[in-house]
Amino acid sequence: MSTPIQNNLNEKERDLGFGSSLSLRKNFRLLNRDGSFNVQRHHTAVWESLYSYNALISMRSWAFFLVVLFWYLILNVMFAAGYLLCGPDALQGNAGVPGFMRAFFFSVHTFATIGYGNIVPAGIAANLLVTLESLVGLTSFALVAGLVFARFSRPSAHIIYSRSAIIAPYGSGRGFQFRIMNGRDNELVEVNATITMGRFESVGGLRQRKFYSLELERRKVAFFPLNWTIVHPIDDKSPLWGWDERMLLESEAEFLILLTAIDDTFAQTVHNRGSYTAQEVVWGAKFLPLVDERVDGNPVVMLERFHEFQTVALPD
Repeated sequence: MSTPIQNNLNEKERDLGFGSSLSLRKNFRLLNRDGSFNVQRHHTAVWESLYSYNALISMRSWAFFLVVLFWYLILNVMFAAGYLLCGPDALQGNAGVPGFMRAFFFSVHTFATIGYGNIVPAGIAANLLVTLESLVGLTSFALVAGLVFARFSRPSAHIIYSRSAIIAPYGSGRGFQFRIMNGRDNELVEVNATITMGRFESVGGLRQRKFYSLELERRKVAFFPLNWTIVHPIDDKSPLWGWDERMLLESEAEFLILLTAIDDTFAQTVHNRGSYTAQEVVWGAKFLPLVDERVDGNPVVMLERFHEFQTVALPD
């Protein structure tokens, strides 16, 4: 028989780190479908939220290159203004463009170490500014090259989840199931799955979110070339035992998924997260098979069926 101390320790082990404030929040999804946390962090400075190393590494590619382009233009505009402040004779030569644009394109040539030579600096002030811009340019290109390398060399898993999870017949009973598939051409090995269900329960008159680890038919697959249907058998040891669709919806249940695998190309561990809410669980369904045989007898994978299922009767 478990003691109150043991029960308290079990609760702490099941705590996923969301904190009591989120555990009490109703109508709130902890994880988005793409695996991102449904919590926004407030930064006191724009620099911290947009231009920190972590932000530059993790932001989308188009946003990263927009940031690089923005600072490239800003730096060249600043140095162009500096050349103009050095006087009208600070730049000698003709580039076919007048005034500020002449100074701007000279800054671009210097910043990128192109050095066409049709415009040259004249005087101490202009040459000192060229010296400073050369240093800034070399440093900037080194930083951007390092960030680009870090972005492209960082392994990440792109796992495709079935649009819906299902409660399907499994053995002589039922099972909670969903499909996953590798969305990239890289090879993933030693794929591990962990599922935690969170739902609201009344504890001491207070409605609070409780977390339960779900036992799986198989927690790990050594190879992941095609797809994997992850199954939680609903037996008398399952927190879903005796539950129906109405009870699951009223409890605002959410199934939190954590996948870990080894990227065979980089030989590094990668992680992926996902979740299903009670509204995204279909009761009385069965996934359509993905593998068919062609006329010549060779198997073919029908990827268009990945999200599809058919309705079936559930055993009592």
